[in-house]
Amino acid sequence: MFTGIVEELGEVTAVEKLADASRFRLRGPLVTEGAKHGDSIAVNGVCLTVVEFGDGEFTADVMEETLKRSSLGALEVGSRVNLERPMAVGDRLGGHIVQGHVDGTGTILDRTPSENWEIVRIALPAQLSRYVVEKGSITVDGVSLTVVEAAADWFTISLIPTTLALTTLGLKQSGDPVNLEVDVIAKYVERLLGPNAGENVK
Repeated sequence: MFTGIVEELGEVTAVEKLADASRFRLRGPLVTEGAKHGDSIAVNGVCLTVVEFGDGEFTADVMEETLKRSSLGALEVGSRVNLERPMAVGDRLGGHIVQGHVDGTGTILDRTPSENWEIVRIALPAQLSRYVVEKGSITVDGVSLTVVEAAADWFTISLIPTTLALTTLGLKQSGDPVNLEVDVIAKYVERLLGPNAGENVK
């Protein structure tokens, strides 16, 4: 489990394309402190497993399903990425409950800068629209954010200077893809209250 509070702005140092997967090597001295084989690290909001690590870098294998559902397939050597270690039991929950299971990708439509913040409008896949509400939580490239406006096919977020400086959201431009994870609680509520609710309860 993650909170969507990015710990480090990392960098892709190697990409190996395999038949039905990719292997990434990423630099992240902070998130690899005390890392062990099998640990989880969120990369742009995608929960990945540490395969190898050392010298401030780690390697992760990304299967075809993850490449299809996220924007990780577009990463190349030199790409900057948001990195976060899992939440430790007893830590403060600074953002919201994030699983690192991407629900889909959106596209940055436009950015409107202001003196102290920036409004970013992002295209929203139709299948995720019902989970995104004004003042609700959403994770964009692994960053826990509050929805400002929610339309049928787009939503906006407001980025403070800290988020712009310390995450990839300060680098993204119009047309760039972003990973989206909606609030898991909303999905559970929908399932429990849906037309087949209680069918499998014994």
